[in-house]
Amino acid sequence: MIGERRLVLEPREVPLGGVRGMNVLRVLPHRNLPTIGAWCFLDRFGPADTRMRVEPHPHIGLQTVTWPLVGEIRHRDSLGSDADLRRGQLNLMTAGNGISHSEYSIGEDPVPLDALQFWVVLPESARHGEGGFERHTALPTVALPARHGQDATATVVLGEFAGVRSPATVHTPIVGAEIALPAGSTVRLPLGPRWEHALLLVEGGAALTDHDLERNALLYLGDSRDHIDVTSTEGALLFLLGGEPFEDDIVMWWNFAGRSHDEIAEARADWEAASDRFGRVDGHDVRIPAPPLPPVRLMPRSRTL
Repeated sequence: MIGERRLVLEPREVPLGGVRGMNVLRVLPHRNLPTIGAWCFLDRFGPADTRMRVEPHPHIGLQTVTWPLVGEIRHRDSLGSDADLRRGQLNLMTAGNGISHSEYSIGEDPVPLDALQFWVVLPESARHGEGGFERHTALPTVALPARHGQDATATVVLGEFAGVRSPATVHTPIVGAEIALPAGSTVRLPLGPRWEHALLLVEGGAALTDHDLERNALLYLGDSRDHIDVTSTEGALLFLLGGEPFEDDIVMWWNFAGRSHDEIAEARADWEAASDRFGRVDGHDVRIPAPPLPPVRLMPRSRTL
């Protein structure tokens, strides 16, 4: 067991490869915490008026979870998928042994855009399999009774929360849920004490008993809790993520999640050689080249908390 924690993971601003004039806020991975459950990556891109053009790029060993807040995003991948995504809908892409995809904003002009992008690392049983793509336009919700004020509403994006399960495919015990907290309310969020959890403040203002949440920062809670109470005076939009602690050490580099330097190097070489492993995304003449590998061997990221 990890035990109860209260660690603030501050976001850092980084350029997003393939997007012209657009930076993102990156919260995961953190230098001391490579995974929370199987969640291994979290970016927020926006809010901004922008023209998003993420050209085809590869992935291995993970799932991408795209959760839009404002605007529409067009997803195309090497499986032949072509889907527009908007608020309240989920795009879930499973890379397996190799897949490539692109993401564009809709239209040729800058548009309002805001979204969360997560990666979920795949376990040994799924990471060498075939790729897949799912689009879920209706996700289950659950009312969370308020201790004070109005009830909150949780949308279960991935896994299971408060007895409700998302239809999206998962390969590890996991939770990803968006929680809309009304102004003037205090709500108890049920947690599984054997799972670790973290809470992201997306919009508004909210606090735990003695801790104000920071917008775009992730509050890591550890495990050993069966609930937390969250209060908001002005209303808040939160995202809860967590799951069973991921046991394998992973090597993450660029868009790849593997277990060794050699796996990553092989995937990079296959992408640069235009191998059939990653297929081709229709409608594109260019793709994002892989950056050079660092001059040292890539090592697994281990938690130091």
